[in-house]
Amino acid sequence: MKYSTIASAQTIILHCKAKGIKNIVISPGSRNAPLTISFTENTFFNCYSIVDERCAAFFALGMAQQLKEPVVVVCTSGSALLNYYPAIAEAYYSGIPLVVISADRPTYKVDVGDGQTIRQTNVFNNHIGYSANLKQDANHASEVYNAYELNIDVQDNIQTYNDAELNTALNTAIHLKLPVHINIPFEEPLYNKVSKPSVVPNIIFDKKNDRKPNNIEFFKEKWSSAERIIVLVGVNEPNAIDQELLDALGVDSRIIVFTETTSNLHHPNFFPSIDSILAPIEKSNNKEELFKNLQPEILVTFGGLVVSKKIKAFLRSYKPSEHWHIDKLKALDTYFSLSNHIKEKPSFFLKSIVNSKNNKSNYFDFWNAKRNQYQLKRKEYLCKIPFSDFKVFDIILKSIPNNYQLQLANSSTIRYTQLFNNNKTIPVFCNRGTSGIDGSVSTAVGASIYYSAPTLLITGDLSFFYDSNGLWNNYLRKDFKIIVVNNGGGGIFRILPGKEDSKMFNTFFETQNNLSAKEICKLYNLEYLQADVEYLLEEQLKKMYKITEKPAILEIKTPRLINDKILIDYFDFIS
Repeated sequence: MKYSTIASAQTIILHCKAKGIKNIVISPGSRNAPLTISFTENTFFNCYSIVDERCAAFFALGMAQQLKEPVVVVCTSGSALLNYYPAIAEAYYSGIPLVVISADRPTYKVDVGDGQTIRQTNVFNNHIGYSANLKQDANHASEVYNAYELNIDVQDNIQTYNDAELNTALNTAIHLKLPVHINIPFEEPLYNKVSKPSVVPNIIFDKKNDRKPNNIEFFKEKWSSAERIIVLVGVNEPNAIDQELLDALGVDSRIIVFTETTSNLHHPNFFPSIDSILAPIEKSNNKEELFKNLQPEILVTFGGLVVSKKIKAFLRSYKPSEHWHIDKLKALDTYFSLSNHIKEKPSFFLKSIVNSKNNKSNYFDFWNAKRNQYQLKRKEYLCKIPFSDFKVFDIILKSIPNNYQLQLANSSTIRYTQLFNNNKTIPVFCNRGTSGIDGSVSTAVGASIYYSAPTLLITGDLSFFYDSNGLWNNYLRKDFKIIVVNNGGGGIFRILPGKEDSKMFNTFFETQNNLSAKEICKLYNLEYLQADVEYLLEEQLKKMYKITEKPAILEIKTPRLINDKILIDYFDFIS
């Protein structure tokens, strides 16, 4: 094994190794050479090279999303670091432990007109779990300090300081599941190597905080006496809740369980299409009465961010008497009614309060009848509409083979998927922390690396083309699939208030385009399939899932000008 001669570079590598952080995504550069050498020359680490820093960060995020452990991204100095920001913000709001390590120019070269030099310290201050700004080595290139008459601390003090910063940063990533930034200045020369490290770092392993147990009896009593309970689940890891517990929630007549596509929870009595319940109420003549009928006494939430704007608007207007959020680390007051933050795993807390001896209620039965009604109406509606985004998503979601991993892009993609029931064998993921369209391809590619079965990404055209550089790497698995629903622009904007058919709207909101994924497939040597009618789509889907020799993209062309009307009319139809 080889190490950089620079002690601070050795220190970072030894801290990562000691804490079991194995996966390293590196973007080529010169200033980060001491880190690149030390990581790639050590067989403990799995190293990946991705040129585009924005793609590299999302690739690492996808990997960390699946592994549930920190993944490192390494870049050179200057604007390279700023390209990490979208993925860092996503990691911050999604609770994903991304470890960002940036090589920096020496401090005395910042703001003096030196090339590839920006202010890198604390650059992510608003969206980071911890910023560690390491000190530059005193023993490396000491002749430079003497020549410029620079004051620098003694090496022992620098080592002590850097160890402390690294311990805090990496323990924050491991235990708090937050992104961290480690900035490290390097003086030239950058490429010299040694066979053994010259430092013995002081490595501290934080213990998980022991929290005081919650007052379970208080919650059990409240739970048992309530007659209307809503359990609302946002982004949630697959298999996080025992099926026995889900069954108990599903048969309780006092409980409605609202699940989002990304909740990865399934039960015949759960309500997976929230907007299909709420939209008809909004359009009804007696909506005040119905909303009050739906208003819960207790709202229990867990998981990450929720897509549905309608459920947020409802719960903010018709507040529960109590809102309990279950999460070991944080609780967001999304509905402006948070009364208790229960710092436990959801499965542990719910097992403690759920029992079979509960009061009878017609709460579930009443709303279940509404659910059955809209499901029948949805089936009827699908039979009468033409080829469009709505119909395409129904066909796609029914076609996905068991146990595939499903990655979803944001905007239209996640919202259409929310309207349908999904195969319970398929885990679903989407970057809902910031809900941006950037990085969906890169995240899916990274997530596929450690997933045993094939991965399918469903994306709109703008999200796909925006992140097409995510295909520019050597890590695309042969069984990686992408479906691009190409409606010629940002179709979601056509259903928003203020939409008008004008050149300004088409250019600056919808972003009308005639781009095709075909040439991108040629560039990256991917299999290309295309469909623009229903019978051909069903044929091409079967063909795509059979392709095993190289990654495949199926591009589906839908009619730009009718998709919005069909979606809006759906809610009118089921009402």
